[in-house]
Amino acid sequence: MKNLDRMGFASKLGGLLAAAGSAVGLGNIWRFPTQAGQNGGAAFLLIYIAIILFFGIPLLLSEFAIGRHARANVGNAYTVLAPNSKWKIVGIGSVAVAFTIMCYYNVVVGWVVFYCYDAITANFVDLGNQALTNKDAFANHFLEFVANPWKPILCLAVVIGLMHIVIVSGVQKGIERSAKILVPALFVIMLMLVIFAATMPGAKAGYEFFLKPNFSAIDHKVILSALGQCFYSFSLGMGLVTYASYFRRDVNLNKTAFSIAGLDTLVAILAGLIIFPAVFSVAGMEPSGGASLVFISLPNVFNSALNSIPFLAWLIPTAFYVILFTAAITSCIFLHEVSTAFLAEKANFSRHKAALIISISCFIIGCVAALSMGPLGFIKIFGMNIFDFLDFFTAKIILPLTGLGAALFVGWRMTTRQLWSELTSDGRFKFVWLVPFLVLVRYVIPVLILIIMVTQLIS
Repeated sequence: MKNLDRMGFASKLGGLLAAAGSAVGLGNIWRFPTQAGQNGGAAFLLIYIAIILFFGIPLLLSEFAIGRHARANVGNAYTVLAPNSKWKIVGIGSVAVAFTIMCYYNVVVGWVVFYCYDAITANFVDLGNQALTNKDAFANHFLEFVANPWKPILCLAVVIGLMHIVIVSGVQKGIERSAKILVPALFVIMLMLVIFAATMPGAKAGYEFFLKPNFSAIDHKVILSALGQCFYSFSLGMGLVTYASYFRRDVNLNKTAFSIAGLDTLVAILAGLIIFPAVFSVAGMEPSGGASLVFISLPNVFNSALNSIPFLAWLIPTAFYVILFTAAITSCIFLHEVSTAFLAEKANFSRHKAALIISISCFIIGCVAALSMGPLGFIKIFGMNIFDFLDFFTAKIILPLTGLGAALFVGWRMTTRQLWSELTSDGRFKFVWLVPFLVLVRYVIPVLILIIMVTQLIS
């Protein structure tokens, strides 16, 4: 039975910003520039935008339609719409993947907290001075931090504490209110950094790499990388169904999906307009460094480019890691809400009790994941430490399967009338591409997801 009286977002703008915040995260500011750097810059960007239109937005709409029609969290939504069927496995899998990703994702967000502290206290300036005689100063700083037995744990506790406060405050006073503050703040700070990056000596080379297409660089690897990035960046398969269940009936799902896709992509592009001019401003730096790009290369870049202007050498790294944290915490809140809403509604717990159980469980598993890079590094699962195994198991196995399940459910289990009801809000809005949408979710998107999954497992 549908839960028609459950709390929802108070406004359409609040719901939009909350859903946009769930998608915007480290995948935009860290992973996207790395993927673009490894796959030809502008060539990757063009393919990525095309994939958003034909892959990302239809999947977003699929999860929105399921969530609002069921009026239930993702763990229960499939049971509401298809009772006494095995479709419930998709919902349970989505909760499991959201919780597991949250456990190790928060560890990385803890690293960002530490780097915010480094930037605010001007520790990067001291490291820059050390780098004059020791080129590995920034690398050693990062490696010593992640291997430390207590610093990552303390930072993890800060992240989970902040998330917990937002979650127990509720959907409207916690999630929606925080999104109205954090998401606009993110864009304001990013725009400031984009303007500054335009003044750096490597700006022209960075723009050419990121914005001037080299079509000869486009191959199947670029396309597969763009598919994977879209899946990861849009939080597909992670439980957006839960946020959609909070949408009001007067929310235009089609417009909302396009708006979220646009905001998410804009953040990724702004990140590129910040990072590539910075990287190309310092000789020897490469735009394809993964974790090292954000935690080793960029601090070195900021120091090398700005060491003659002490105030900017402090301000720019501080602003960058603040936006990184802001983007990351909105995704953390979303992942926590997916797990909390499921536990509260499934076990009939109060929101406070469910949130506390999730927060404590996440902290315990997060501690193990964090320590697997230090004191617990001797524990291996299929040759991987615990952190890497959790990332592999969720990102390459469960996540594609839950995304596949959502597409197949909308394409083959929901009726056309149910879809029309959600996609038009019972006739309030037009939805003129229902037939192409059904072709995509029934045939094209499932095949693409399987290709992503197989390719990731093989690689």
